[in-house]
Amino acid sequence: MTETPLILAVPSKGRLQENAAAFFARAGLVFSQSRGALDYRGTLSGVPDVEVAFVSASEIVSQLATGAAHLGITGEDLIREQIADADEAVELLTPLGFGYANVIVAVPQAWIDVRTMADLDEVAADLRARHGQKMRVATKYVNLTRRFFAEKGISDYRIVESLGATEGAPGAGSAEIVVDITTTGATLKANALKILDDGLILRSEANLVASARAPWSARTREAATAVLNRIAAEEEARTSREVRAALDPSRASRLSAILQDFGATLPYGEPEGREAVIHCKASTVFDIVAALQGLGAKDVTVRAFDYLFRPTNTLTERLLKRIG
Repeated sequence: MTETPLILAVPSKGRLQENAAAFFARAGLVFSQSRGALDYRGTLSGVPDVEVAFVSASEIVSQLATGAAHLGITGEDLIREQIADADEAVELLTPLGFGYANVIVAVPQAWIDVRTMADLDEVAADLRARHGQKMRVATKYVNLTRRFFAEKGISDYRIVESLGATEGAPGAGSAEIVVDITTTGATLKANALKILDDGLILRSEANLVASARAPWSARTREAATAVLNRIAAEEEARTSREVRAALDPSRASRLSAILQDFGATLPYGEPEGREAVIHCKASTVFDIVAALQGLGAKDVTVRAFDYLFRPTNTLTERLLKRIG
């Protein structure tokens, strides 16, 4: 049987697709759809043996869970909601810096004495005593809600599955409270809702996710390694800098203290002659420059990288460790 290529599942439309395409493009990996935007299969320019599947965010989760896709981009909220054994089925390789959304518990602002989940337990008991009914929770996140409420010791409620705008359920009288996603909280406020002080269920964002159940052949491992190496090299370059300085050789021995203080390295070994070359995190550049100048360094220069390939990277190591 012919081995299948690496299947990379990405969002099929909207802002998520745009952000996913930009993320891969930064690493020199460009989506190509031979028949245009209506083509739901594509390739990854520059890397052979990769097939890009353009599907909905929820379908990406399903494909990762069943092993139909090797890698995918989707929100952690969907992973945790749709896959009961998420930690067994998938590996979250890295957050991507977009698709932010918090899954929260919100109640009517008019409930001025209800600020915590413990208060909510009292509301549930009061509803049962006064009206003989359970507190209703409107949500699309049924599994996340059940797990979170169980952790908080709340059991006297029932879930009203939301098919539309969840935040409108209390105003419409179909539920007392909601479990929903929010980014700014503006929609909640517009619907006279507030987030409980301890009502944060999950801070979510888009992740690059690997399936532990996909058929990982030598071919797909090699393709995944090529993709992850590029992504890691772009991230390393974006967060790193190279510092060069003319330094009196008699003071070079004092470099080790600077390296240790700021977690920097000498990629080419101990400086030969008068030039010291240091690789460091971008956030430490100016502190290192100041320290070098304190040693009498002259002509200190700093440069950024396009890509910085290390001998190993955490993305590839995490994947290979997980799939064996």
